[in-house]
Amino acid sequence: MPHKLKKMTNKELKLKSVLLRKNLLKYIYKAKAGHTGGSLSCVDTLNVLYNRVLRVDPKDFKNSDRDRYIQSKGHCVEALFVTLADRGFFPESDLETLCQYQSHYIGHPTKKVNGVEQNTGALGHGLPICVGEAIAAKLDNKTHRVFTLIGDGELPEGSNWEAFLSASHYKLDNLYAILDYNKQQITGNNSDVMNTDSVADKLKAFGWAVKEVDGHNLQELEDALNSGPLEEGKPNFIIAHTIKGKGISYMEGNLKWHHGVPSPEQYELALSELKEVEASI
Repeated sequence: MPHKLKKMTNKELKLKSVLLRKNLLKYIYKAKAGHTGGSLSCVDTLNVLYNRVLRVDPKDFKNSDRDRYIQSKGHCVEALFVTLADRGFFPESDLETLCQYQSHYIGHPTKKVNGVEQNTGALGHGLPICVGEAIAAKLDNKTHRVFTLIGDGELPEGSNWEAFLSASHYKLDNLYAILDYNKQQITGNNSDVMNTDSVADKLKAFGWAVKEVDGHNLQELEDALNSGPLEEGKPNFIIAHTIKGKGISYMEGNLKWHHGVPSPEQYELALSELKEVEASI
C-alpha cells in the first residue's frame, strides 16, 4: 500500500500554493516557454491532490494499489512538474532543462518523467484513459481511485462525451473528473468559442454526481475530493471555478497569458506580488 501523506497544516498548504506558483513562473521564465495562465489556474488543485488526497509514493510509483492521476490538460504541464518535484518524484534541479533539446521535461506530460501516468496533451484523451483505469480497478476489486484534470477548453472534444456516457453506464464511482473551469481558452472566452453551459446540468443528465467548488479554496477542494463518492454508483464530477493567471494581478483573466513568458520587469513584479501573499498567510 502506498505510504500515507504527511499531514500539512492549513497554513503550510496555503504557503505551498504560493511556492508552487513561484516555481512554475521561475521555470517558465527560464525556459522562455510555457502555458502560464492555465498552470496558475490549476496549481491549487494539484497542491491539494498531491498533499492531501492521492495515495501515491514517489519511491514506489508503480505500486498497483496507488491512486491514479492523469492530467488531461497536458499543456499546463509546468504546474504538474513543479508539484511532482516538490513531492520528491525527481530533483527540482531537473527542471533547469525544461523545454530544452533532448530533455524529458517538455511541454506536455511524458511517462519518461517519474510520477507521470500517461503521455497527454492531445486534448480529450485523459478522461477516456481514466475510464479504462477505473473499469480495470473495479474488475480487479481494487480500492484505489482514479483522478483526471480536464481543461474547460477541451471539454467539447467528442471523446470526452463518449467517456462521460461510459463512466455512468459502468457506475464508476471510483472516478473523479475535475474541471479547471477558468472559462477561457487560447482564442477567447469559452462562451464565444464553444459554449458548454450549463456544464453541471449536462453532466447530471449524463448520470454523474456533480459538485461545484471554488478552485482556489483549498479546503473546498479537499472536502470535494476526499468525501467521495459523492453518490454511490455514480462517477464524480468536480467543477472547480478558477481564474486564469490566478495570483498575478496583470495575468488574471488576460487571454494574452494563455501561453506567455513574462519580461524581466513582469517577472519581478509577479514575484513581489507572491511575496506579499506569502507574508499575509
